[in-house]
This record gives sequence, structure tokens and C-alpha cells, in this order.
Amino acid sequence: MYELNLTEFDQETFLREYWQQKPVVIRQGFKNFVAPIDANEIAGLAGMEEVESRLVYRDGDDWQAEFGPFDSFERLGDKGWSLIVQALDNWSEDAAKMIEPFRFIPNWRLDDLMVSFATPEGGVGPHIDLYDVFICQGTGKRNWRVGDKGEHVEFAAHDALLHCEQFEAIIDTELLPGDILYIPPGFPHDGVTIEASLSFSVGFRTNSTSNLISGLADHLIDKELGGELIEDPQRLVSSNSGAINSSDFALIKNQLQKLLDNDDIIRQFAGSFLSQAKHELDLIPAEEQLSNAQISEILQTNNLMRLGGLRAFYFTDSIDSGVFYLNGDEQQVDEEIVEAVKLLCDNVTVTPEMISEFVHNEEFIDLVGELLDAGYWYFSE
Repeated sequence: MYELNLTEFDQETFLREYWQQKPVVIRQGFKNFVAPIDANEIAGLAGMEEVESRLVYRDGDDWQAEFGPFDSFERLGDKGWSLIVQALDNWSEDAAKMIEPFRFIPNWRLDDLMVSFATPEGGVGPHIDLYDVFICQGTGKRNWRVGDKGEHVEFAAHDALLHCEQFEAIIDTELLPGDILYIPPGFPHDGVTIEASLSFSVGFRTNSTSNLISGLADHLIDKELGGELIEDPQRLVSSNSGAINSSDFALIKNQLQKLLDNDDIIRQFAGSFLSQAKHELDLIPAEEQLSNAQISEILQTNNLMRLGGLRAFYFTDSIDSGVFYLNGDEQQVDEEIVEAVKLLCDNVTVTPEMISEFVHNEEFIDLVGELLDAGYWYFSE
């Protein structure tokens, strides 16, 4: 298990003084760091159709980007290119453990764990991200420049690469294995590899208002909700037929506001929307259907593991009724196993000790059986 080493500040101080405010270098944030995956394994993942990967390199003065799968990298030579794999936590159980030290930020903000293998002089160019990221140096060395937040001109260096113009650095430093660089949204940055290296990025993001509204519209249509029309009995005579007067504008706003004030609808939408997987899941349904007795027995000796990339959430003000959200769907369980459901949502690994009081509960055993059959959870070997 990786443990975050915060020698200069604690989690509360970090959130108060740095989170979404300014970048910071955390020297040896991971002490004695050992990369959970090597370059050959990353190349193997990049060769899989279902894995999202890309190559970034320069052809002369021109930036180039290609999307996987890839079967060879020999043509690229030994410098000046980067191979990026998204959602590494979906594909590597060992790598996914790197996320655990950052759970002091809630799971609904988590995007994914990305890995980059870069040869000397490799990078993706100066750019600005719209999410928070902890860049963890895994192997090798990389120089990072970070500029201040402000008005920075962005341009398309390639159809798949949005760059920003060069900036004055407020951080200009070399990262060694175990070092972590935190960068909030909106701060331009540029990393250039000094020697062949692996970098792991734990990203956190929120949705734009437009994405939320678009998702809400889809949810209302799917659930056949929000069909109420404006009603205005006792309407006054209008002398300007082309006008939307202040009273009518208030009616329109009120129609929308009533929807937003409906906590049941917005909670159901948010839970379903936010629990949708960010990337394709590596589902491995149980090879054989276990009996309740078998599940109960295994729960007493084996850890129950959540699939990498699977998202499971609950709302603190509705979980007591047995409602939680899993992979885009609302789930309902008996209220007597609510505490067990919280454990499943809060923890990637649930140990026998954590659920000892539920291993003979038929409601919980039935739920675990369904989760195993779906490939959402599995037992450790």
C-alpha cells in the first residue's frame, strides 16, 4: 500500500492552502517508491483495443498525436516521444493502489489514474488542464515548469493537442522517483523528460454546468420526468404580442427552479450521472455461481475487492433508506444492510473483519452474489 508522506503540511493544511489555489511540489511524497508497472506492461496495455492510449511526438517542428492500439514503437527511436495510457486503475490492481492515499478527496471527484512513459526530451507540450492533478514521478527524471493562473493564449498544435503559449514559470524543478507535483485547474505547465521515465497522474475533476444540464435533460427524458407545463390562469391582456414581460420571464424561471428544488429528482440524477464509469470496465463476471453458503464462507476468509474504475456512491441524507448508486444505476437494498453498503462504497478492499457482522445476513449475501455475478466485485485469491 502506498502512503502519502506530507512532511511540510497535513491533509487539512493542503486542502486549505493549496487545493484549487496554487501548485506545490511534495518532495518524496511517496518514500521508497516502487513503480507498480513497467514500460513493457504499459506497451502491452497500449496494444489492447479496449484501452485508451495515445502517442505524442514531434515530426520536425510539428507536433503529432496518434491513438491506439499500437503494435510497435520502433519507428519512433529512442527519444522525443511519450506513450500515455488512461484509466490505468481499470487495468492494473497494483497500480490502482496509488489512488488510495488521495481518498481524503471524495471519490465522486476522482477522474482516473493515468500513466505516461516518456523517452528523453519527450513530453506533450505546454498546456492547461481543467482538472486537479497529482503527478507522481515513478522512474527516471522529468523537468516540470508551471506558470501562474491567468490569461493564457491557447491554440491547436494538432487536432488532438491543445497547447498554450510559453509562460513565465513560478515552479521550475526536476522530479525524482517518489516526488509529487500538484497542479490545480488553469495553471499552465510543461513537462520534459530528462531520462526515460514513468509518470503517474491521479486526476480529479468536476463537470461543467453545460455537461450537468445535458445529463439532466437525458435523465428526465429516460425517466419520463419534468413534463409539467407552465400554467397561468388569470392572465392579463398583453398589449405587446412580441414581448416576454417580466411576469412571464418569472414563470419560465420558476418552472426551471421548481425542478432544481426537487431534491429527489436531482439526487437521483446526480447519483446515476456521477456513478457512470469514466472508461470501459474490465468486467470479469464470476466463473461459477456460488451458493449463499459458499459466499458466506468465503467472506469470512477472503477480501472482497471492487473492480478498478467501478464507481459506487451514496448520499448521506438518503442512504438510511437503502438507496445507493452503482455504475449509473440507482440501487435499493434492505435498510438492515445499509452499513455494509457504506463499506462497499467507501472502500476498494473490504476485509472479513470489516463485514464480520454481515457474513450470515441473507440480504447482504444476496447482494454480494449479484455483484459477483455482474463482475463488479470479486474475491481476493
